[in-house]
Amino acid sequence: MGLGHADRANPAGVLEEMKRLSVEQLGGVPGALYAPVADALEDSARRSGMVQLRRGDQIALLNLRQRNAAFVMRYRQQIAQGFDDFRALPGNLRSRGTNHLPLGLVEEGQLDYHYAGQKLAESIGQRYARQIEMLDGRLEALSAELGTGAGSNPISATRLAGAFLATFHDAELPETLRPLLFRQYELELSRVLADLYGRINTLLAAAGYGLKAGPGMAAKAVADDSTRPPPPPDEIAADIDAMERFGELRTMLHSWREGTIPARPVPAGRAPGPQTAPRRDLRAAEVISVTSLLQRDGPEPYARALAGAGSLADAIREQLTEGARRLGLDPDQTQLAGPENDAIDLVGLLFESLFQTHAMLDRARRVYARLVLPYVKVALTDEGMFLRRDHPARRLFDVITEACEGNDGSTPQDRELLERAAGIAQRIVADYNEDLEIFALASDELEALLEQQRKRVDVLEKRAAEAVHGKERLLQARLQAGAALNQRLSKTPLTQAVADFLVEHWQHHLLQTLLRDGRESPKHADVLALADALILVDGMAAQGRGAVVADRLIALQPAITECLVACGLDENSAHDWLAGLVRALAQPDLPRGLRKLPPQVVADEEDQGPLRVVGGHAGLDFDPAIADRMKHLSPGEWLRLLDAQGEHVAAKVAWISPLSGRFLLVNRRGVRVLVASAEQLAALVAEGRLVAGTEQAPFDEAMRQMRLRLGRAVGA
Repeated sequence: MGLGHADRANPAGVLEEMKRLSVEQLGGVPGALYAPVADALEDSARRSGMVQLRRGDQIALLNLRQRNAAFVMRYRQQIAQGFDDFRALPGNLRSRGTNHLPLGLVEEGQLDYHYAGQKLAESIGQRYARQIEMLDGRLEALSAELGTGAGSNPISATRLAGAFLATFHDAELPETLRPLLFRQYELELSRVLADLYGRINTLLAAAGYGLKAGPGMAAKAVADDSTRPPPPPDEIAADIDAMERFGELRTMLHSWREGTIPARPVPAGRAPGPQTAPRRDLRAAEVISVTSLLQRDGPEPYARALAGAGSLADAIREQLTEGARRLGLDPDQTQLAGPENDAIDLVGLLFESLFQTHAMLDRARRVYARLVLPYVKVALTDEGMFLRRDHPARRLFDVITEACEGNDGSTPQDRELLERAAGIAQRIVADYNEDLEIFALASDELEALLEQQRKRVDVLEKRAAEAVHGKERLLQARLQAGAALNQRLSKTPLTQAVADFLVEHWQHHLLQTLLRDGRESPKHADVLALADALILVDGMAAQGRGAVVADRLIALQPAITECLVACGLDENSAHDWLAGLVRALAQPDLPRGLRKLPPQVVADEEDQGPLRVVGGHAGLDFDPAIADRMKHLSPGEWLRLLDAQGEHVAAKVAWISPLSGRFLLVNRRGVRVLVASAEQLAALVAEGRLVAGTEQAPFDEAMRQMRLRLGRAVGA
């Protein structure tokens, strides 16, 4: 569209561009109503046992089709008139409070018609409340720039319902036909409104018409004078960003598709010529009918695609083509239109991205394969799934992923999650008929079960943290005890008996004391003092000071005995050891020497590969900046780890060691995945085995991966 902030100097031009977009996208809606309504009437007639439609319905439909050109022109004029009114009417006649349906004095037979119009306005307003709110706020800024009073939204829910009433006000609509026509009008609007509102909001934002926070922001989204307060400015900004990012995504999608999907040739005998028409675009209602027909079919084609055998979007198109043939829609004479192709590609890429970045096992693959067509149908009718984080289908996508990711059914709880997820997928397939409430109910049901699972996972995470902490304390104590022993053996020549006592018993006693009492405890000081005193006695024995040696040994006897007993010796064995020490120290001429034990290699036996050795990071190849970023990870943050089998595993930072600063990573089941330092994590990043900064919600992460994939493909 090419509008920027400079165009704010020409608000009339911005309004005219809005008018053009609206008339262009909405103008064809009336003409798309009759065929689906006829199909619905035929279905109703068959269910009620009638051979054909009621004559009154047939005549009414025929009259509507004969007058279609006039209805389309009248409807387009109604849409255009809304923009003319916005600019031209005096301010005192254009307040938002006057934007009502034309209820006036009407005949009793028309009351139901107008009441249905009010219900239609309420339904549209509720469905697109947030986008209408944003549009109202921007139009307020536009009307101020035009120098006129605050005008009503030309494409508000009330205006759109009013345009429909005005278009068909003089049409003869039997009671059986009227509700079907209203419902189909709402359905046809749903095909275009999300995109239209998004494009116009983006147009106004690009032209410099932002939203004002506070009391001046429009809070009324529907025509029933609702007092619902406006959303916070940060939520509105998030919505705007979401729409703009989705628009960018669709642009990349179109560029990508142009280079990946060749045109399907028409057989030579049916090629367009003087007497053959080119292939027509399938109507959205026709595509939805085909999708509904196929929804209960087996999921094998989609399961194979999710396993890597071809493109999921191609598999969807192939099945829809065959389904169209079954409904009598010749694939050689019809083709999917752009919006329907968008919906198919978005769902295909979404599911593929999820399986590329999440550990989905075979059983989970079948669950998702069943959900492919229901999600295609959602995408065909409601783009809000890609824009709103609270969308029911999006919530179900996230909770099913939490239930299935990395779940091999190895425990009764895990098997219950898999079985519940599979049952929910089957229920969606069986019951979903464009009512999103089934997604909301299913996600609430699975969420309740997951909440129980999360409590169990919390317990498992705590146990894993306690196990790692206990192991680290043991490793640290071993290193400290070994260092204290080496320090004493390497400084003073000792008899074999004293050296053996220090190596075999005192070191273990020191280790136990470090674990039980800590390094700063009096007990720790006493154990160190025992070794130093015994070394001193050995030196006195070498000098032949027998009497002093005897006195010192008598004084050390309780501490030596306690040390030997603590190491597992009974009293008799302890007395034998003590007697051996006494005999050795009674001989001044026994050989004495220095000892230097080899440095301890203390390893965490459960860690594998390059993360096995605890402490230090010599030999690791990593970026110091990334290592520094890893040090700032917090408990609860999610990473993506490539395991030894090449599978992506979601890994959460469950705990950070206060001793070593290492990070405990667990999977969604609360099972330990890895314990590593910041430097070791940075080395994994350098190897391409670890990705930080991922989205916690699976749907968000899959969308992020989709953007990256499309961006790489189109060079964006």
